[in-house]
Formats: sequence, C-alpha cells, structure tokens
Amino acid sequence: MNANWTWDLSSYFTDFASAERQEFEVALERDLTALLARAEALRAFDAEPWEALVLGYEELAKRLSHLGSYIGCLAAADGSNESYSLAEGRVADLRSRAERVLVELRRGFAAPSDEEFGQFCARPALAKAGYALGRLRKEGRESMAAGEEGVAAELSNFGIFGWGRLYDAVSGRLTFEMQYPDGRSEVLPVAQRRSLMADSDRKVREAAFRRGNEAWSSVTHILAPALNHIVGTRHCLNQRRGGLHFLDQAMHGAGVSRKTIDAMFEAVSDRIEIPRRGLRLKARMMGLEAISWFDLEAPFPIKGQTRVDFDRGVELVRTAFGRAYPRLQQHFDAMLSKRWIEAEPTKTKRPGAFCTGSDVTDETRVFMTFQGSLGDVSTLAHEVGHAFHAEVLAGSRVLERQYPMTLAETASTFAQAVLSEGLLSDSSLSVSDRALLLGEAVSEGAAFLLDVPTRFYFEKAFYEERLRGEVTPSRLSELMVEAQQKQFGSALSRGAEDPLFWASKLHFFIPDLSFYNFPYTFGFLLSRGMYALFKQQGSEFLPRYEHFLRLSGSALAHEVAMQSLGEDIESPAFWAGAIDTLIAPTNELEALFDSGKLNSR
Repeated sequence: MNANWTWDLSSYFTDFASAERQEFEVALERDLTALLARAEALRAFDAEPWEALVLGYEELAKRLSHLGSYIGCLAAADGSNESYSLAEGRVADLRSRAERVLVELRRGFAAPSDEEFGQFCARPALAKAGYALGRLRKEGRESMAAGEEGVAAELSNFGIFGWGRLYDAVSGRLTFEMQYPDGRSEVLPVAQRRSLMADSDRKVREAAFRRGNEAWSSVTHILAPALNHIVGTRHCLNQRRGGLHFLDQAMHGAGVSRKTIDAMFEAVSDRIEIPRRGLRLKARMMGLEAISWFDLEAPFPIKGQTRVDFDRGVELVRTAFGRAYPRLQQHFDAMLSKRWIEAEPTKTKRPGAFCTGSDVTDETRVFMTFQGSLGDVSTLAHEVGHAFHAEVLAGSRVLERQYPMTLAETASTFAQAVLSEGLLSDSSLSVSDRALLLGEAVSEGAAFLLDVPTRFYFEKAFYEERLRGEVTPSRLSELMVEAQQKQFGSALSRGAEDPLFWASKLHFFIPDLSFYNFPYTFGFLLSRGMYALFKQQGSEFLPRYEHFLRLSGSALAHEVAMQSLGEDIESPAFWAGAIDTLIAPTNELEALFDSGKLNSR
C-alpha cells in the first residue's frame, strides 16, 4: 500500500490560527476558572455538589485533552515555532488550573468517613469512578493544606513544568555536525541521532554518538540545573506532604504496589545473564569482545539487511498484526486511512515518539520519525499499541481512562510482541530475515532488562544525592556510568558507556511523572508473559486481553492482572517466566550463527 506518513490534524481544528481554536481555548479557560471557584467555595461534604464537581471536572478534562493533544502535536512536529511553544505554555497553565480542581477534590474526599465515601462512590452518576476517586482520597489524606496545594499547583507552570519546557526548547533546537565515514558532513537535529545510532555501519553509529554527545555536552550547564530543579521540587513537596518517600510517590503514580515492582526487579536480577548473554552474542557476531553504548540499537550484523522505506515498514506491521490479531490490524488500517500517523523526518521535529489523543473525539495520533531501521518499524507498532488501548476504552468516562504508564506500556509492547511473533510465524522467511527478527527480540531483551533498569538505578541514586544538595553535571555523568556498569556487567565494554545519557534522554525531564522509565520494563515483561498465554490459549485469550485493557484505569496493576487474566504478578515467578521467553530466540540465533548459515558482516 502507498501509506501517507504525514498526519492530518484538521479534525481537531481547521487551523491553529482559526477563530474556532481560539474561541475553544478562551471558553475552556473561562469554564475552568468558574469550576475552580465553585470547588474552592465548597466546604462541608454534601454529596450532590461534590458529585457535580466531579462531573464538571470530567467534562473540562475532555476538552483540555482535546486542546492539549492538538497543541502538543503541532509543537512536536515543529519545535522551532514560537507560537506553538507559547501555546504549550498556555495549555500548561490550563492544566495547572485543572490540577487545582483536583486539589479541592482531594481536600473534600479526605474528610468523610469510609462509610460516607463508599456511599458517595456508589451514586449512579459516579459508576465506575470509584477507583479513581479513591486515589484522590488517598492523595488528599497525604497532602498539604488545600491552600498550599493550590499554590503549588499554580506555581507548577512556572516551576517544574517550566523546567520541562526548557528542556524541550533546548533539545528541539539542538543540532550536531554529523561526519560520515565517506567524508561527508551535514548539520542535523539531535532528533535524528538515534536513528543513525541504529545504522548497520559501526562507523556511522560511533560518529553519531560522539558528535551528538559533543552537542549535548555544550548544554549540560543548562540541563543539569533543570533536572536538579525538577527533582528538587518533588523532594520539597514530598517533605511537606508528610515525608513521602520518592519511590512511594513513583509507585503510586505507576499504579503498582511496591511488592509487584520488588518481585519484577528480583526476577530481573536473578536472570540478568539471559539478556547479557544476548548482548555477548551480538558482540561476538560483530567481532567484538563486548559492545559499546552506540551498538545497543544496532541491528545484528547479518548480510542482506537493508533499510526499509515507510511503505514497507507499514506492510510489515500490517502483515504481522493480521496474522496474529485481526482487530489490531483493522485499527491500524483505520489510522492509516484517516492519516493519524506522523512519521516524516524533518529538521524541526523534536526527538522521541508518542501517542496522544482527544477524549472529545476519541481520536488518537501517533508521532515518530521514521528513517528506515527495524527499530523504527518496532516503534511504529509500539505507538499503534497505545492507540489501540485508547480505542478499547473509547466511550468510557474520563476517570476510567486515567491508567498508569505501567499498563499503558503493556499495551504498546504487546503490540510489539504481536509484530515480532507474527513475522516469525511466516514460513516463507529466509534464514537471514528470520535471524534479523530473532536479533530484534534479543535486542529488546537487552533494552528492557538492562538499559531501562539502568535508568531506574541512575534515578534512584540521583534522587538520593539530590536530597543532600544540587548535583553537578560531572557527578550526574558519573552516576550514569556507574549504573550502566552495574546492570550491563562485562557485556558492555569498560570506557564505552554513555556518560551523557542523563542529558539526551528526554524521559528524565518529563515533569508529570517521576521515575518515568521503569514502566517500560514492566510493560515489556507483562506483555511477554501475556503473549505466552496467548500462544497457549489461542484466540480465546484476546477477550481477556481486551478486558485487561478496559480495567487498566480501574484498579492497581496486580488487581487488574488477577481479575482479567488470573495471574499473580506480585510473585517473582510470573516475571521469571516472562524473562525465560527470551531464551528460545537467543538459542535459535546462536545456533544459526554457529552453524555458518548466516553471512555476518
């Protein structure tokens, strides 16, 4: 098929400068201000006005998602446009007002007895909102005084969210001079560096890595203070909220119990040699003793591998989805036909990939930069998985859709598993194509079990040091290297780490959530565990999977898994079984290499 790789945003608003869009924003600001005034005036817990406040918040949250998604799309596609950047600031201000409404809801819900609150949640108009309201009640009982929380929410636009926007502004304009092995050079946005670091030519990867880090090094004097101020703000607020531990805050935000995460990381630690073995195999196939950081996203060196254009990448995803999960393929086809995907490489795009959507229209949009690597194809499937999650929840109330990243990343990585397994089920695959796909599975194991946990351990160490004062750029780099060495062991060559990963990884600077990264490991392993169940149970599993997605905003992760799948994810055994699914692709790839059937470069 001839797929269009630029998106159409006209169903949001006809144009950014349109009167329709401007009037929408003005009306939203007016209505949010009025709702906040109503919320601040409420005192005694009387069910009817508090119910009206919840319903009013949901209605405005829908509209805010619509405007915020639209502005976010525009700003990501053109990071140099000042009008879009200013609009992002206005949206952040509106979000801070919506957060202040939540502050008042937390205040109100903290007051009644358990019996009164239970009766309130049982009101027909609040059906299926009980879990979300209960989270607000818990947060209210761990909050500062309502006035202080209101000031904190108002100041967040100029503080923690401002530091996050500063990172976006700096990274969106940052360029580096790429020196190719043939002597060519060109100035590129850092958004294109990652794809170059997935190139099959090691000299290209190394050049992109080193030249890119020169660029990142030039702005560490800006980014280190920004990161310090983001985390410092969180520490200050946690202290004033009764001394909350930063990990407890992160677990609450992720919708998981500490027991669940401890079980997951225990299994990762116990089986860490499985992903390390995959990396050692990669190094051996490359003729290296150990890999360097810039080899992590490189394809396995198998002769015949070519970069794919967008049309071919789309067909790979469609074919895999169609074989394994027809409804997912149908959803992907609808996204393509409606032009909901933005993948064209441009010099003004911000780095990264995301899925966003509007609760007003129940539409989604996928943003990425497709440059032809197998990793780009996987990213496309990943983001479409997010979009499918939104489709399953379409029509549900706003409070049911507020699922945590842990379960969001489960949906996206399940789609990646469908891609991988669907393609591998093709009996017509050549030996080299099969090896390429096996290599992708092995690489994902290294990414989610070594790279992503490295980020968790780095952040944990940084948060602990930040309690004692600001952390310098050089110390941040030291902490990053220490975390990389701890997790990768001898699979990563000493001296070949990436000390500036703390600066180049935008996830560390996202102000909405702390410890943004570990949900990727959670989602990867939970999805692999679920895909193993899918292979055992066949198509009968898919209704359970969709039930899992529908419940994702209605309970803690371990409760969702038990209710929909009957699986205990607070036990290391589940996670260990998911990790063990990586043994087979590693064994098969190693056997193919040792047999001489592959022509390695």
